[in-house]
Amino acid sequence: MVAKSKTVSKKKAKDSKKMSKSKAVRYVPNLRKQYLENIVPKLTERFKYKNPMEVPRLNTISINMGVGDAKVSPKALESAIQELTLISGQKPITTLSRKDISNFKIRKGFPVGCKVTIRGNRMYDFMERLISIALPRTRDFRGLSFKSFDGRGNYSFGVKEQIIFTEIDYDKIDSIRGMDITFSTTAKTNDESYWLLKLIGLPLQDKPVKQEVSEVA
Repeated sequence: MVAKSKTVSKKKAKDSKKMSKSKAVRYVPNLRKQYLENIVPKLTERFKYKNPMEVPRLNTISINMGVGDAKVSPKALESAIQELTLISGQKPITTLSRKDISNFKIRKGFPVGCKVTIRGNRMYDFMERLISIALPRTRDFRGLSFKSFDGRGNYSFGVKEQIIFTEIDYDKIDSIRGMDITFSTTAKTNDESYWLLKLIGLPLQDKPVKQEVSEVA
């Protein structure tokens, strides 16, 4: 009887593990659902895509935080890494200087900040928090410029203060730090990338009508 109860308990434990795994697999962020159900049809209608694979999508989000005093203050770099981990949900890597910069007394290979690249569900979760919580908390926020596209499907902008993210406790930070955020998409033109991010909910400023007509032409 004892042996039988042990086998039954082991079987239940395995079944519970399988159920937890299946639940984890089934999780789909709200923003990802919105993209598949609403944004893909709108982009297809706007740009007349014939193949579903042509529809641009969000590929990765990269967040780069510079730490000017990292070379003399290891604690500052450690603090930045902890903050970026809280913001992104993923541990960043330390970025190193690629060349000597005499004006700032920085040599090649010196630590200058940290960087993280997020993908998949974590990327969509971060995007949703950025749009709905963080950016609206920015002081004097009037929308993001439509001029920061690079022509290859990427869009970058800067954040002046990390405290716009609710994950950061203002009383525990040692200094105010900014960061650069880059969205990498599969779009082939600025116009496609603009409308992808705009429909996702990124608060981009409206493009002038003349410019939009010239891009289409």
